[in-house]
Amino acid sequence: MNASVAVIDIGSNSIKILVAQRAATGGVEVLKYRTIDTRISAGISSATPCLAEDGMTRGLEAIRALLADAAPFAPARTVLVATSAVRDAANGPEFRERVRAATGQTIRILSGDEEANLIGRGLTCDPALASLRDFYVLDLGGGSLECLKFRDRQVTQAVSLQLGCVRLTEKFVPDPAAPFSAEADRRIAAHCAETFERSDFAFNLPPGATAVGTGGTFTTVRTILAAQRGITLDATPPDLVVSTIRTQL
Repeated sequence: MNASVAVIDIGSNSIKILVAQRAATGGVEVLKYRTIDTRISAGISSATPCLAEDGMTRGLEAIRALLADAAPFAPARTVLVATSAVRDAANGPEFRERVRAATGQTIRILSGDEEANLIGRGLTCDPALASLRDFYVLDLGGGSLECLKFRDRQVTQAVSLQLGCVRLTEKFVPDPAAPFSAEADRRIAAHCAETFERSDFAFNLPPGATAVGTGGTFTTVRTILAAQRGITLDATPPDLVVSTIRTQL
């Protein structure tokens, strides 16, 4: 049996584990996959971003649970990585030390560029995207948005922008439980446009180029559409147009 590897991804909204090994065919065989919603990023949009105490507690409990999930597979290597929430928080190093003290595992905190490029490397291994040559990838999480541009399946531009859903909600939406207002829509759109302009990310592929959306936000949109249509998530078409996404606001 091939040696397995466990990876725990500590995101802004959720913490995930993937335990996998090399399949006999040369691909990747998934042994275990699980997601725990933790939203450790609450408060990340403040002037001095910090992880809240209850968020760190939820995060540590989730990591312990996911390590227990991996234990039966006796992975040869276990890797913990953290992205926007831990990266941007002033007390991110404190959370990292808490995890190390409680589990013996050290978190690798990815830079924005590392996160974007690792997303690109992972997607080029996805058989579902094997036919794409020139395309964009938009990975929308709770704390950040990673934008990548591929030409002939090679990453030619990658940026990480502080445009995650939790961050924008905390900054521009006074009451998330209330209907989304036109004023919030306008302010968020203006902020996103300004952020993109400063980033110099260029949407200059030929017209009609595919944009691949990844991250929990896109899954949530498909889940809402599935519920509206009375079908399962897997039965929803993977292709969405921008107007369909906007109707969910």
